[in-house]
Amino acid sequence: MESWQREFVSMTSATSARNGAGFMPCQGLYYSPKNQQATTALIATHYNVDFSEHYLAEFMAARGYGFLGWNTRFRGNEAFFLLEHALIDIGTGVRWLKEEAGIEKIVILGNSGGGSLMGAYQSQSQSVTMTATPGLELPDALNDLIPADFYVSLCAHAGRPEVLTAWLDPAITDETDPTSVDPDLNMYDDKNGPPYSPEFIKNYRAAQEARNHRITDWCHSELNRLASLGMTDRAFNLFRTWADLRLMDGTIDPSQREVGRCYAGDPRQANFGPRGIGLTNTLRTWLSMWSLKDSHCRGAAHLNRINLPALVIQSSGDTGVFPSDAKAIYSALGSEDKSINMIDGDHYLVEPPDARNNTADMIAAWLMERGAN
Repeated sequence: MESWQREFVSMTSATSARNGAGFMPCQGLYYSPKNQQATTALIATHYNVDFSEHYLAEFMAARGYGFLGWNTRFRGNEAFFLLEHALIDIGTGVRWLKEEAGIEKIVILGNSGGGSLMGAYQSQSQSVTMTATPGLELPDALNDLIPADFYVSLCAHAGRPEVLTAWLDPAITDETDPTSVDPDLNMYDDKNGPPYSPEFIKNYRAAQEARNHRITDWCHSELNRLASLGMTDRAFNLFRTWADLRLMDGTIDPSQREVGRCYAGDPRQANFGPRGIGLTNTLRTWLSMWSLKDSHCRGAAHLNRINLPALVIQSSGDTGVFPSDAKAIYSALGSEDKSINMIDGDHYLVEPPDARNNTADMIAAWLMERGAN
């Protein structure tokens, strides 16, 4: 018999109404220990991925903790993401935990791409420092976010603009043509490596940042052009986003990962295929989520403001988050009480078989040491 139970939770938020088809914008599953009132609960949310059935939820509930796998209105709808409204939706979930589930202590779980999103939530719940997405206004409801009590980072990317830029293929010469290639910047051309020379790495990374900045500049100019025509926004595609040099060169940011693999399989094949982060955007979504210059989804600025007890966990076999990413998160955290742990496992802790169980034990032990039973 299972030692945990779960219930469906769905709600509107201060800036999102019920859809005409009937569904609520904020939805998730709340896991709790059976026949026991949890007093501490975790909440996990992602920019785009459905976290309602998060892989750690039942493990934590079995250990006496609540776990809300929570989705904002942007689940599966990344192309229209706006940070200010996502934070308000997360706040709705936190408030439900406090007011309906009877939770006393809240644990923010920043997992995978959701790491910087949850960091931004905690940062802005302390006081609002972000600016509005260009052309929009910050909702008043941002001032009503409830701060958490603990922060846990699990196999997390440092920030949304940072991970995209690290994965961007700078060899593309025409943003409208996914087949266009500058041979001097092509990481998949054998003449360039792997292994990649220090000079190639330096030029490549500079070109990745330059590509991000070019797209940002185009978004601003395109918004101005559209405004002159009476339009407010438009969509566009972003091609070739599986081009992190670390995918093919294990000497860069060494770990126990399988070199020559990414989350989508073979990196070269994935890079020239239609699947990838940021594939479809509106102009404002790019500025809100992906832009190095404009986005408030960058990790460090928010992590610097977090002074909660913080635990950073990173798996050694992750093919998309690397040891330097975990170290950067740990260094950026403003917490005095913080620790970092490397564990065996892949990104989703599917392997080894006990990875999820061991991670849940680690989190539970860490919380209990701080009086969160």
